[in-house]
Amino acid sequence: MTQSANRRIVVLSGPSGSGKTTIVKRLTEDSPVALIKSVSATTRPPRPGELDGDDYWFLGTEEFRTRLDAGEFIEHAEVFSSGFLYGTLWSELNRAWSVGGWAFLEIDVEGALRVVQQYPEAVTIFLQTPSSAEFERRLRARGTESEEVIQRRVATAEQELKQADRYRYTVVNDRLETAVSEICEILKAEEKNYNAQ
Repeated sequence: MTQSANRRIVVLSGPSGSGKTTIVKRLTEDSPVALIKSVSATTRPPRPGELDGDDYWFLGTEEFRTRLDAGEFIEHAEVFSSGFLYGTLWSELNRAWSVGGWAFLEIDVEGALRVVQQYPEAVTIFLQTPSSAEFERRLRARGTESEEVIQRRVATAEQELKQADRYRYTVVNDRLETAVSEICEILKAEEKNYNAQ
């Protein structure tokens, strides 16, 4: 399956604490192209304030595995050895494409590489902090994770950073406005190149 004019994908990855959630929110509001955020599916329970179909599709493990066996996911993984499954449903990509938008996936490195296997033309962007010390500081500032989880995420981030060169673009989130602007310029250039083909 090749990407056509109505099958464009943007993948954003980066370690926890790199600012992905904030950047995604800004891009869905300010992007120069029509980005439609893909809602990931997960087997983890909702956190306070999270809504099914908005923050995630919250699925039972049995339903997740049934849909996985039925080929309904473009990618999936168990994240942070939590025992919880996460994945991107094909229906989310189709939802974006049906309205002429770009499917916008915020997923981990493993998932991103699976998407690129199927869509080599996907625009892949790796978001990182200026330094590993800044990354750990941001994680601790959240105050939402135990020391064990923080250490696991730091170790995962180190592994993910080694994969950054497999992305088409790397953006350092030193200042939010600069990072958002840089990604918007990437998307403008990608759309221009795409339309010129």
